Amino acid sequence: MDSISTINKIAEKAAPGRQPAFIAAHVLKAVEIIASGLGVGRQQLAKELGLGEGTTRTIVKRFRDEGLIEVTRRGMTLTDRSNTLLNDIRKRISSTELSQAGITVGACDYAVLVKGVTSHVKSGVEQRDSALMAGAKGATTLVYRGNQFHVPGVEVEPSVLLVKELISRLKPEEGDIVIIGTANSILKAELGAKAAALEMLERVTSICSINL
Repeated sequence: MDSISTINKIAEKAAPGRQPAFIAAHVLKAVEIIASGLGVGRQQLAKELGLGEGTTRTIVKRFRDEGLIEVTRRGMTLTDRSNTLLNDIRKRISSTELSQAGITVGACDYAVLVKGVTSHVKSGVEQRDSALMAGAKGATTLVYRGNQFHVPGVEVEPSVLLVKELISRLKPEEGDIVIIGTANSILKAELGAKAAALEMLERVTSICSINL
């Protein structure tokens, strides 16, 4: 199963029942948190995700059902399957917290680079809407073409300082895009940017599957 499909499957509601209080971006961040340390506990995971313990318990159960984590008294660790999933994701996206971007509306900004999808970007509205649904205040999409960043459909150009920061931290290549999520907290900005990136990857994967 494709890594994006696996993440979306975990985030889907289990029928019958209410919609889970978490989204695909939470699932991705949870995998990253567990990968970052030895024996992450459920309370720590809940705190870093900004979710209640009950919701986090649901995520952990779904991870176990999918064979993505092992849980011991020392905490949670990733299985080989989830390491493969994470490595696949990291080939397709990378991310970083930013200094204030200057072209966004929130106090905190977080950037996610998505590899090779410039041709699938229209006006950036889709990415903004995905970020809004994830709880961010919005998102700005930059395409990297001709060794320069451009904002689709508008005259605004990113500042020299922002461009330097993006190039230094994310190392974009021709055809990549950067989605900058913005919010009043860095967590919401991150979740917004990652939600938009995951939606983009899902859409590109679907288009590629249809064209095969």
